[in-house]
Amino acid sequence: MPRPPGVPTPDALEARIAELRAAVRRAVATGDRQGARDLRADLRLAERQWDDAVLGDADAESADTESAEPSAEREQAARGLLPVREQVHQALTLLGAPAAPKLIGSVYAAFFPGEIAGSRLTSLRRDEERSFRTAPYARPYYLCAALTADLLAPARGLLTVSTWPLEQRIVGPLSPRTDFLTCAVRLAEHAGRGTPSPDVRRLLWRFASNIPGAVTGTVGTVEPADLAEAARAELEVHREPDRRLRASAAGRARTRLDDAERLFGSRLRALHESGGRRAAPGERGR
Repeated sequence: MPRPPGVPTPDALEARIAELRAAVRRAVATGDRQGARDLRADLRLAERQWDDAVLGDADAESADTESAEPSAEREQAARGLLPVREQVHQALTLLGAPAAPKLIGSVYAAFFPGEIAGSRLTSLRRDEERSFRTAPYARPYYLCAALTADLLAPARGLLTVSTWPLEQRIVGPLSPRTDFLTCAVRLAEHAGRGTPSPDVRRLLWRFASNIPGAVTGTVGTVEPADLAEAARAELEVHREPDRRLRASAAGRARTRLDDAERLFGSRLRALHESGGRRAAPGERGR
């Protein structure tokens, strides 16, 4: 679908965002508080426009098949919808470990109002990387790739948060299980602070059914405290060997990778090493 006349392109919006951030810093440095507030309002608008331009507008895409007069419920949902990157950030923060888009969507739907549109997750990490390379560290956080412990390459289908320690964003052979157990503990603890909804209970059951000793009652039901206890018990078995491998890989990443590669992985190194050539220490893919 062609872009409507007068609507900025994502590249133009990213340039505008970078300019506004620099202008905000200048205004703050000179003590112009009112100017800084006005510029921050412009900056928030530009960032919302960037989200719409890159991630799409689900309502606009379905406009041809729906009434031109949206329902009151749809209008209310649209007003309350967070940008998709904030939704993903909330879900990942709750999980506390690298996760696949499907799990991220399930967690958000269970614990937060609304849903994450799966189609919007397809290009999210790529867009985050492009934004970082255009203006490094301009955002408080980035949604980035998990890194494989062997090649320091982006792990397929796993998202993390840039503000997490590097060791937390690396995955080795034991990491899928330890991360699964870590997520189970965190979700169970969060659910146990109140009365879990049916969606939360169904999600907890999916975890409990794969953890020995987590199911102590009727099939299909699980107590958050029982799930957390069982997950912690198994986690103790795997945690230390997984931690050592992740720490070793993180040390190599800090030595060999640049800032962008430490967040999004080194694709060239992965290609070279998978072809049988071992990268030399300090080598970077170019």
